[in-house]
Amino acid sequence: MTAPIRPNPPEGARASAPVAVPAAWAGPGFAEFVAIVALMMAVTAISIDNLLPAFPAIQARFGVADANHLQLLVYVYMIGFGLAQIVYGPVSDALGRRPVLLGGLAIYAAGTALAMVAPSFGWLLAARIIQGVGAASGRVLSTAIVRDRFAGREMASVMSLIMMVFLIVPMIAPAIGGAMLALGSWVWVFVSMLVLAAICTLWFTWRMPETLHPEYRRPLSLRATIQAVRTTLRCRVAVGYATALGLLTGCIMGYVGSSQQIFDTGLYHLGALFPLAFGAVAGAMGAATLVNARVVRWLGMRPLSHAGLAAFVMVGLAQVGVGLAWHGHPPLALFLGVLALNQFLISFAMPNFNALALEPLGAIAGTASSFLGFYTTILGALCGYLIGQAFDGTVLPIGIGYATLGGLALLVVAWTEHGRLFRGGVSG
Repeated sequence: MTAPIRPNPPEGARASAPVAVPAAWAGPGFAEFVAIVALMMAVTAISIDNLLPAFPAIQARFGVADANHLQLLVYVYMIGFGLAQIVYGPVSDALGRRPVLLGGLAIYAAGTALAMVAPSFGWLLAARIIQGVGAASGRVLSTAIVRDRFAGREMASVMSLIMMVFLIVPMIAPAIGGAMLALGSWVWVFVSMLVLAAICTLWFTWRMPETLHPEYRRPLSLRATIQAVRTTLRCRVAVGYATALGLLTGCIMGYVGSSQQIFDTGLYHLGALFPLAFGAVAGAMGAATLVNARVVRWLGMRPLSHAGLAAFVMVGLAQVGVGLAWHGHPPLALFLGVLALNQFLISFAMPNFNALALEPLGAIAGTASSFLGFYTTILGALCGYLIGQAFDGTVLPIGIGYATLGGLALLVVAWTEHGRLFRGGVSG
């Protein structure tokens, strides 16, 4: 799949004269393209997940009294990550994808270096915010770069493949964090983040050309940005699916924020086996994303994602039932099985919701991706914070959070589609 790059014109242009395209795509082949973009997103994932095993060491180093406060290392990162996204899109629509991504990676590296020399927990939290600000460039630009080249079900398939590679990272990230701790200090966890950022920078610089077509560059002005945001907000499909995606992101963030306490220090006391449990759940998400990439072309984004979301809600209710039946402490194998099933199902919704939200906005892909990424990340971080801070030594907050947020997401999708669920559209 090394077809010529096909810039996506504004909606009005599609009914008029065809847009000229370059003779050939001068960038990497399909597999390498997916790998590079997935690595851009992986910087975000590894910056969260490989730090989880270091929570006890960080708590001891800085004297953090309440273990729940360690979750702030996840949530402040996501706040910085979410807020910065609203900037990267408009800037990349004006200046191009390459310089903006490389600038973001430089900010990320600076935040990582500050974390390595943090003298206090407050300093470490500030460094995590800076890390999040820098990592946001990869989240925004990865989606925009894919949207520059692909559309419709093809875009959904590509995003699923990228998400599959991206989701492999959580399977191994805690193990990497544990290995870094074995070197003697939690600081080495941040060293591994710095190395990954350096690899991403070199690979992207060497192989990925500019994907933004010259005629789709937009002026870098507040007026142009506001106009693009207004266009996004007037699009029922974009707002609806972005809201549903944000709610489901809250489920993931709630689980990630409290996973170390659930599996390690607060409930099941797995110790060194924590990365295995975390990786098993992440593996279920990766498997589902691979299946989604293969079948979405046949079934369409809407039927597949709607069915996955409906099943997710039902399993979420079952998850609450399991928690209540064992007074918040079910057998580990049973809890892992139900949790992995829910993570499997959520992976049929999230990549497709992301593609559906952006599909009508090809002419403003960078700004739209930026604004919607900001919105979904902040909504997800806040919902995840509420779930994580509710941790009480049981699995009930996770189950209740999944069932509640999943149910709200299903209602939002029903509103978005005017009550017509499970039906495919022209492209979805």
